[in-house]
Amino acid sequence: MSTSDEADGFRPRYGSVLDGVERLTAEEMDEQRQQNMAYEYLCHLEEAKRWMEACLDEELPPTTELEEGLRNGVYLAKLGNFFAPQTVSIKKIYDREQTRYKATGLHFRHTDNVIQWLNAMTEKGLPKIFYPETTDIYDRKNMPRCIYCIHALSLYLFKLGLAPQIQDLYGKVDFTEEEINNMKSELEKYGIQMPAFSKIGGILANELSVDEAALHAAVIAINEAVDQGVPEGTMVAMQNPNAMLLQLDPSSAQHYQDMLYCAKGEKVANSRKRLGENAEAERDVYDDLLTQAEIQGNVNKVNVSNALSSAEQALLSNNEDRLYEALRLPSLGILNLQAQNKGWYLKQLVADRENKEQTSPGEALTKDELQSGVNVANEVATGYSKMLHAVERINAAISAGVPENTVAELMNPEAQLPQVYPSAADLYQRELASLQQQSPEGSLSHPELLVAVEMLSSVVLMNEAMDAGDRTSLWRQLASSVTGLSNVEDEYAQRYMDELMRLKAAAREQGCDYLTWNDIQACVDQVNLAVQEEHERIAAIGQINEALDEGDPLKTLAALQHPSAKLSDVEPPVAHHYHDKLLEARREKAHETQDPSAVLWLDEIQNAILMSNQDTQEALQFSKAIQAINQAVDSGDATQTMAALRAPGTGLYGVTPECAQTYQDDLSQVKEDKKDGDNASEWMKHWVKGGHNYYYNLKTGEGTWVEPEGFLQNNTQLNKEDIQSVVSGVTTAYNREQLWLANESLIAKLQARCRGYLVRNGQKERMDFLKSQEPAVNCIQAHWKGYKQKKSFQNRKQYLKDHNEDAVKIQSMVRMHQARKKYKDRLKYFKDHINEVVKLQAFIRANKARDDYKTLINADDPPMAVVRKFVHLLDQSDQDFQEELDLMRLREEVVTNIRSNQQLENDVNLMDIKIGLLVKNKITLQEVVSHSKKLTKKNKGELSNLMMMNKQKGGLKALSKEKRIKLEAYQYLFYLLQTNPTYLAKLIFQMPQNKSTKFMDSVIFTLYNYASNQREEYLLLKLFKTALQEEIKSKVDQIQEIVTGNPTVIKMVVSFNRGARGQNALRQILAPVVKEIMDDKTLNIKTDPVDIYKSWVNQMESQTGEASKLPYDVTPEQAMSHEEVRTRLETSIKNMRTVTDKFLSAIVVSVDKIPYGMRFISKVLKDTLHEKFPDATEDELLKIVGNLLYYRYMNPAIVAPDAFDIIELSAGGQLTTDQRRNLGSIAKMLQHAASNKMFLGDNAHLNPINEYLSNSYQKFRRFFLAACDVPSLEDKFNVDQYSDLVTLTKPVIYISIGEIINTHTLLLDHQDAIAPEHNDPIHELLEDLGEVPTIESLIGENPLPPNDPNKEIMGKTEVSLTLANKFDVPGEANAELDAKTLLLNTKRLIVDVIRFQPGETLTEILESSASPEQEVEYQRAMQRRAIRDAKTPEKMKQSKPVVDDSLTLQGKKDKIRSNLQRLAELGKVHPENRYQDLINDIAKDIRNQRRYRQRRKAELVKLQQTNVALNSKTKFYNEQIDYYNQYIKTCMDNLGSKGKLSKKPGDTKTKKSKQVSQKYTAARLHEKGVLIEIEDLQTNQFKNVIFEISPSEAVGVFDVKAKFMGVHLETLMLEYQDLLQLQYEGVAVMKLFDRATINVNLLIFLLNKKFYGK
Repeated sequence: MSTSDEADGFRPRYGSVLDGVERLTAEEMDEQRQQNMAYEYLCHLEEAKRWMEACLDEELPPTTELEEGLRNGVYLAKLGNFFAPQTVSIKKIYDREQTRYKATGLHFRHTDNVIQWLNAMTEKGLPKIFYPETTDIYDRKNMPRCIYCIHALSLYLFKLGLAPQIQDLYGKVDFTEEEINNMKSELEKYGIQMPAFSKIGGILANELSVDEAALHAAVIAINEAVDQGVPEGTMVAMQNPNAMLLQLDPSSAQHYQDMLYCAKGEKVANSRKRLGENAEAERDVYDDLLTQAEIQGNVNKVNVSNALSSAEQALLSNNEDRLYEALRLPSLGILNLQAQNKGWYLKQLVADRENKEQTSPGEALTKDELQSGVNVANEVATGYSKMLHAVERINAAISAGVPENTVAELMNPEAQLPQVYPSAADLYQRELASLQQQSPEGSLSHPELLVAVEMLSSVVLMNEAMDAGDRTSLWRQLASSVTGLSNVEDEYAQRYMDELMRLKAAAREQGCDYLTWNDIQACVDQVNLAVQEEHERIAAIGQINEALDEGDPLKTLAALQHPSAKLSDVEPPVAHHYHDKLLEARREKAHETQDPSAVLWLDEIQNAILMSNQDTQEALQFSKAIQAINQAVDSGDATQTMAALRAPGTGLYGVTPECAQTYQDDLSQVKEDKKDGDNASEWMKHWVKGGHNYYYNLKTGEGTWVEPEGFLQNNTQLNKEDIQSVVSGVTTAYNREQLWLANESLIAKLQARCRGYLVRNGQKERMDFLKSQEPAVNCIQAHWKGYKQKKSFQNRKQYLKDHNEDAVKIQSMVRMHQARKKYKDRLKYFKDHINEVVKLQAFIRANKARDDYKTLINADDPPMAVVRKFVHLLDQSDQDFQEELDLMRLREEVVTNIRSNQQLENDVNLMDIKIGLLVKNKITLQEVVSHSKKLTKKNKGELSNLMMMNKQKGGLKALSKEKRIKLEAYQYLFYLLQTNPTYLAKLIFQMPQNKSTKFMDSVIFTLYNYASNQREEYLLLKLFKTALQEEIKSKVDQIQEIVTGNPTVIKMVVSFNRGARGQNALRQILAPVVKEIMDDKTLNIKTDPVDIYKSWVNQMESQTGEASKLPYDVTPEQAMSHEEVRTRLETSIKNMRTVTDKFLSAIVVSVDKIPYGMRFISKVLKDTLHEKFPDATEDELLKIVGNLLYYRYMNPAIVAPDAFDIIELSAGGQLTTDQRRNLGSIAKMLQHAASNKMFLGDNAHLNPINEYLSNSYQKFRRFFLAACDVPSLEDKFNVDQYSDLVTLTKPVIYISIGEIINTHTLLLDHQDAIAPEHNDPIHELLEDLGEVPTIESLIGENPLPPNDPNKEIMGKTEVSLTLANKFDVPGEANAELDAKTLLLNTKRLIVDVIRFQPGETLTEILESSASPEQEVEYQRAMQRRAIRDAKTPEKMKQSKPVVDDSLTLQGKKDKIRSNLQRLAELGKVHPENRYQDLINDIAKDIRNQRRYRQRRKAELVKLQQTNVALNSKTKFYNEQIDYYNQYIKTCMDNLGSKGKLSKKPGDTKTKKSKQVSQKYTAARLHEKGVLIEIEDLQTNQFKNVIFEISPSEAVGVFDVKAKFMGVHLETLMLEYQDLLQLQYEGVAVMKLFDRATINVNLLIFLLNKKFYGK
C-alpha cells in the first residue's frame, strides 16, 4: 500500500470503472464493482487505522492485517481507555502486551476487552445502532461492522471534542491488486451488505432525539452561509437553536467561517472523486454538505485553538488568574481544575512550556500537555497540603509527648522527611519538643523539621555506630555536612571518637540510651578547646622549667601564675617555697630517670604547688599550736594546757588526759627556768617537715618561709622539743602507775563464782524437799480431780434433760449414718466389681468419643462442644518432645554418616588410584603407605567432635557478641537460600559445569540436610523444580537436548535420589531380580554373532583337541551363515527376553516404590517441556521422562549393581565377566524398550526382538504416565507459608566452615546476577556479613600460611546452624498488620479460651464472663506451659513467639474480640455465622496434628532404616580399607623378603654401590633424552654442567645437586611420587631449577633403573 502525493491522483490503481471506448460486459462491470467496494473498504480500514494510531499514540498492524489484529480486543480496549478512562482501566485490559496472544492465539478472556470497549461507548452515549456483536469481532463474523462502528465513534467523539477528526483517504492511498483481490475474497466470505459509511453523519443525527426536519434545515442553512463566505451570516445560521451547536463564540466567527469552508471544500472534493470513480453509487445529500456532527467538531477545533492561544498568552504574561480562566474554558475540557491550585498551575505549566521551548521552539502547549500539567500540579498541591497537615500532626504529636506517636507521624511519607529510626523515638521526641518550645510560634515548620530530623537521624546513626564500636561509620557521620556539626577537624578525629565513646558509656550507666546533638557538638567544642589549651599549657610548662633554671623564685611565681598554665591555688607569699619544692621535685625526677636534663610535667608542677600550700598551712598551724601551749602554760590552767597539747597541729605524741595537772606543773617549771635573760624577740624559728625552716611572728600570728631581716630567736618560749620531752616523761610515769591496777578484774571474777555456788546449793535443797512430800501431793490432786468430774457429770445430765429436742436430732443423724453405711456398702460392691464397671464405662465413653471424633472429621460445621473435647490434642506432650528429640538426633546422625561415608568413599577411590600407580610403575610403597595411614576408620562421633571443636575456642559459635552477630547473619543467609530456591537455581547456572557439580554435591545437599525430614525434602524438591524450569527455559532450545546433553539439574536429582534415601527404593525394586540373574550360573547371554561364532569354535577345539578348520576372524554375515550360530543366537535371544521380562515386570509394578522426588521431577520435566514445546507429542515427552526414570536412574544400577549397593559383596569381591555381560545385555534391551528404539542396521540380526520392544514400550509408557501422576508438593508434605511459624523445632543444618566460605564467596561474586533488584533481601544479608572471612577467623585460630595443610583440615570442621528468618516482623503489634498472621494468633487465643470456658458458640463464650475457678484453672495451665517451655531445649523452641500467656482469661477474650473485629473488616471471618469458620479451622488443625504425628513416626522409621543402610555402607568401606591394608602389608612383606634374598657377605659392597649418588653431565642426560634444554646455555656447554642425584633418608625422595664447572649452584628435593602423579596426569615435561627442561617419563625410567633395579 502507498499514499498518493499528487493532487489529481485520486483514482486507485484498481477499483474504478474505466471510461474506455469499449463497453464492459455485465460480468466485468460486476467484477469491477466488487473491486471498487474492496478498495473503498480498504480505504476505510486505513482511515480507522490512522485515526486509532493518532488517539493511542501507538503503531497498529498493517491495513491488510488490521481486522485480525482487532480480534483480541486489546486495541479496542485501549481506545476505550482513551475516551472513557473511568470506565476502562488500563490495568483491567487482558493480555495488554499481547504476549499470550502471540504465543498461543486467542483466549476466551479476550472477549472481555471487546465488552469493555462497548461499555465505554455506552457510557459516552454513542447510539447502539452502530454497535457490533462480540462474535462479529472475536469470531470475525462481521468485521466491516466493527470498522463502521469505529468511523461512527470517531465522528461522535470529534463532535464532543474528545478526539481528532477521521480523515477521508478515498483515492489518496494505493493498494496492490493482490491486496484488493484478497479483500474482495474476504468480503465475499462475510456474505453481508457493506455498511453505508457515507451516511454515518445522517444516521447519527437521526438517532439523537431531536426534531429531524428542523435540524436538517438548520444544517443546510449553515452550509449555504459558509458558501456565501460572510462570517456574520454564518454565525447567525450557526446560532439557530435548531442546529443544536454548542460552545459558539461570536468573536470567533471569522475562524469558524474559514475552518468550515476548508472542511466543506475538502468534503466536496472527496465526494466528487468518489462519484467519478463509482457513478452508480447511491447519492446522499450529506455527500456534499457538512453534517451537524462535522460542524460541531470543527467548531470545537476552533474553540480549542483559541483556548490554547489564550492559555499561551496567560503563560507569557505570568498571570495565574488569566491562566485559570483560560483553563476553565469548556472547549479545552480540562478536568480536575481547583481554584486554590491556580498558583501551582502557573508554576508547573510555565516549567513545562520552558522545557518544550528547548525541544520544540515556538510551539505552544497542547491540550493533553495542559491536562498533564494540571494533573501534576494537583498532585504537587495535594502533596504540599498533605505535607502541611502532616507537619501539623507532627507538632501535635510532639506536644502530646508520646514518642511512639511522634515517630509514627515523622515516618509518614506525606511528611516528606528523611529516614527516621523508630528505635530512637525518645530522642526525637525530646529534641523536637525542645525545638518546639524555643520556636516563637510554638510549632515547627517543615524546613525546620527537615533540618532537625536529618540531624537527629545522623545523631541516631552516630549512637548506633558508638554502640557497635564502628569508628568508621561514626567518623563518616561526624564529618558529614548533613549532621550540621561545626568546627570538626580531621586531625582530631580520634580524640572526638574517644571522647564520644566515653560520654556514651557514661550516659548508658545513667540510663540514657542516646547522646543528643547538643551533647555531640559540646563534645566537639570541648575537644577543640582541650587541644588548644593543651598547646598553650605545654608552652607555659616550658616557661616554668626555664624559670627554675634561672633560680629566681619571683620569675618562677610569674610563670606559675601565667593563665595558660591553668595551675590552681598559686599563692604569691609561698613563692619561695614553690621554688624550693619544684627544684626538689626536678632533682628527684632526674635521679629516678637518670636524666640530668629532665623537666617537670604539668601534673608534677601542680602536685608540688599543692604540697607547698599544704606545707605552709601545716607550718602555720604548728606554729600557732606551739604558741597556744606557751600561753596556756602561762595562764596556769591545766585544762587549757591539756587542750592545747592535744591540738591536731602540735604533732605531739603520748599525751594522756589524766596527767593534765602534771603536764602543767612540769611545763611551768621549764618555762620558769627560761625566763632568765629574756631577749624580747618577736620571732620563733621552727624546723618543719621536709627539712625547711619556718619563721613565725608571735605578735602578728603570721609566718613566712623567708628569714626576716635581723632575725633573733625568742629564748623564753617553749619549742616542740621542750614540750615533747616533758610530755614523754610524765606519760611514762603515769603508765607505770596504771600497771598495778590491771589485776582488779580477776578479783571480781572470783567473787562472782562464789556467789553462784551459794545460789545453786539453795535450789538443790528445795527440790529435795518437794520429792520427799510426793505422796501427799498426789492425794490432794486426786481429790480435786474427782470433785471436778462429778460436777461435770451432773451438769451433763441436766443439760440432756433441758435439750430433749436436740436428742431427737441426734437420733436422725444416727439413721442418716446407717443410710450412709448402706450407700458405702453399695459403693464397695462397685469397687469389688470395678473391672466390669470400667469396661462398661469405657465402652460407653469410647462410643461417645468415636461419635464425637467422626463429627469432628466429617461434619462441615463441628459443634463447639466437640471441638472443645479434642482441643487438648493440639498440645505437645512429653512423648511429642521425646519423638522430636529422637528425630533431631537421627537427622544429625544421618547427615554425619552421609558426610563420613562421602569422605571414606573419596579416600578409597584415591587409594585405588595410588595402588594403580604403584602397580603400573613398580615403585616404593612409601606414598601408598602414607595414604593408607590416613584411611582411619572414622567412627560416628568423629564428625560430631569436629563440629564441637571450635566451641572451646574463639570460633563461630563462641559466646561473644561479635561472633554471635556473625553466626546469626549466616543463619539468616542460609535460611533465605533454603526457603527461596530462586537464588540457588540462578547461582548453579552462573558457575562452570565442574564447579557447579562440586557446589551441588557439597553445599546444596548439606543445606537441605540431605532431605532428612519432610520440610527439607519439600524445600529441596522446590529448588530442583525451580532450577529445572530455569535450565529448560534458558538453555534448552530443542527438546532432544535433554536427552543428548547432560543437564545439571537432572544429574543432581538422579545423584540425590540414588543416594542414601533413594538407595532402598532401587534395592527393593531391582535386588531380587538382579540376585536371581547372578545366581543363575548357566545363563550366558550373547547377542553378537561373531562372539557366538568364536565361542562355538573354541568349544569344538576343546572337545576334539584338534585345530578347527574354520577361520577365526569372520564378519557378522559370515558368522550368521552357520546354522549352529543361528540356533545359539535364537536361544540367547529367548533367554534374554525371559530375564528382561522379569526386570520389566519388577519395574512397572514398582511405581509406588519410586521416591516421590523422582516422580515429582518427572512430572515437572514433562509439564515444563510441554509448556515450552506445545507442539511436542505425548510420546516425545514420555521418552524424555523415560530417559530420566529408567536410563539415568535405574539403568546404571542394573549395569553395575555392586557400585550402587543393590547387592552385597565382600571386600575385594566383584562380578564375573559373564554376569556383567548378562546385566549389560538386559539393560540395553530395557533401554531400547523405554525409548521405543528398534534394532536396525548393524543390529539387524536382532530384528525378531523389535515386536517385543514395541509391546514393552507400551508397558513402559503406562508406567511413565503413572509415575508422573503425583500430588503437588504442598499436598504431599502438607506445607504452606505458615509451616515455619507453627513448627515445633527450628531448622538446623550441619555444614563445614569451608562450605560456608565457598557459598559466601560465590554469592558475592554473582549477587547481581542472582538478585538484579537492589532492594532484594539477599543484598542486605550479604552487606551485614561484609567481606568473606578466613577459615582461621571462623575457627578461632591464628592465621596460617597459605599452603599450610592444616588449613584444609580446618575447612572441614563442621558447625550446626539453627536457621531463622530475619525478615519476619517481630512483635505482636506489627504482626497484626498481616491478616494471615493475625488469624493464626487469634486461633491460638481461641484454643486457650474454649479449653477453660464452655459454651455452645464462640460468641456465647466471648460474651459471658469467666468464673474465678476458671481463671484459677487457666492460670495453673499457663504456669505449667511456662515451666514446660523453660525445660524445652533451645533448638526445639518455636521459631516465632506465640500469643502472650501473661494475659488473663478475660484479657485473652478481649484480645479475641479485637482481633475478630479486624479480621471481619479484612473479610477473613464472618460474624453472621458466629465465627463458625474459625472453629472449623481449629478442627482442621486438630486433624492435621494427628496426621503430623503419624508422619513423624513414619519419618522416624525411615530415618532408622536409612541410618542402618549408612552404617552398613560404612562397614563395607571399613572392610575395603582392611582389604587395602592387608594388600599393602603383603607388598611390604614381599619387598622385605626380596631385600633379604641377596644379602650375602660378598654382596654387601654391591648393595651399597647401588644406593650411592649418581653423577651425570648435562651432555650425557641430553644424549639419553632426559634433559631437553637449559635456558641461556648453549648445547656445547652442557659438558660443564654436572647433575648429582642421591637418595635421601626418606624413601622416594631424591636430592638433586647442580654444579657448573665444579662450582655448586643449587640443590632441590625431588619426590618420586610427584613424578608419578605428573605421568598419571599426562604431563610430558617439567622444569628443574626453573631453567632445565626435563622429560618426565625418561627421568622415571632412569630412577627406576639406577635406584629400584628395574
